[in-house]
Amino acid sequence: MMPGLRLQGCRSLHLNEDNGRFVLLAILIVVYLLCGAAVFSAIERPSELRAHGRWNGTLHNFSETFNISLRELNSFLKEYEAAIAAGIRADALRPRWDFTGAFYFVGTVVSTIGFGMTTPVTIAGKVFLIFYGLLGCAATILFFNLFLERIITLLAVVMKAVRERRIRNSGLLPPGIRHDFSFYSLPGWKPSVYHVMLILGISAITISCCASAMYSPVEGWAYLDSLYFCFVTFSTIGFGDFVSSQSAAYENQSIYRVANFFFMLMGVCCIYSLFNVISIVIKQVLNWMLEKMSCLFCQRCNKANAFLGRRNAIRPGSKGRQGRIGQDSDGTCDSDTEGRRLSGEMISMKDLAASNKVSLALMQKQLSESANGYPRTVCGSSRHNGFSGGVGALGIMNNRLAETSNSR
Repeated sequence: MMPGLRLQGCRSLHLNEDNGRFVLLAILIVVYLLCGAAVFSAIERPSELRAHGRWNGTLHNFSETFNISLRELNSFLKEYEAAIAAGIRADALRPRWDFTGAFYFVGTVVSTIGFGMTTPVTIAGKVFLIFYGLLGCAATILFFNLFLERIITLLAVVMKAVRERRIRNSGLLPPGIRHDFSFYSLPGWKPSVYHVMLILGISAITISCCASAMYSPVEGWAYLDSLYFCFVTFSTIGFGDFVSSQSAAYENQSIYRVANFFFMLMGVCCIYSLFNVISIVIKQVLNWMLEKMSCLFCQRCNKANAFLGRRNAIRPGSKGRQGRIGQDSDGTCDSDTEGRRLSGEMISMKDLAASNKVSLALMQKQLSESANGYPRTVCGSSRHNGFSGGVGALGIMNNRLAETSNSR
């Protein structure tokens, strides 16, 4: 049984690839949520119980000291909670619904941060928020996607220029090409998703550290609390336990508010781009898991693996099949060769040259293309590594990274 047929047999035994990836991701997310709930419950539950105990003791002491019943005291506390929801606090805070406060609020709405420290209480405000948020959130998501497209394009241009300079200075190019290498310009080369993820990760960390260095002295937070606020804000989680620019007055208030807006804008855009690049890596892992699962539960694969024998050997009859590769070696590849490559079976260069009858010039061309990053040919029936198509951010990153390129 040929390796190419074995792989096709695997695909026929499971769900459609996209549906299988969706089901597997859903299962992994549920497991991830269960593990997260267990960890946070173990960490935070004891602190919550201690806080309840301290609060109940404080209530009883206050009730006995001032001779106030617990019912009256609880009624007063409910009124105070309603006042907090309306933006009234015991300490001095900036007005919530003046123009600058309202601008801060709509910024948290359209960016989907939603701190929760300011919420509309009137019927008209709630109705207007529904329609305002519908259009504003959609426009902001489009802005984030366009930012992602341009940041990946910028990184690709910079990384491609660095790669061209490295190849030019390596001395591996012929003299004629070395002086006019920009004409060739590495056609088909795309940056690796791991390099882009590393650059975006470093950028996000740098922005968060710089913003935390500003928030700590101005807001009076610990540096770790400032880092926590930056991640919660930039990732648009927005718990609301820490909110910047809420005091009534600051030293150099105008400069601080401009810097606060700048850090939030750049941080949200950078973290959004990083999350989408990480999703590409997660999708690669899902593709790998699906391939392993399909081969694990496929009886044909088990029989074929037993028939293949030892590694680094050419089975009888394979020489005749490989003779067909020489006819198409400059175009699309043969499915048997692709299956052999995927299964990990290796053959010697001597046997490959003898069976394929590949000329020395053609081999030199292929080696040169491989070294310079030229596009590799794939079978026409390829699924493009499972990254073809896509919508939103995935559609934008399709064919812009090496791992999502049709040439892989």
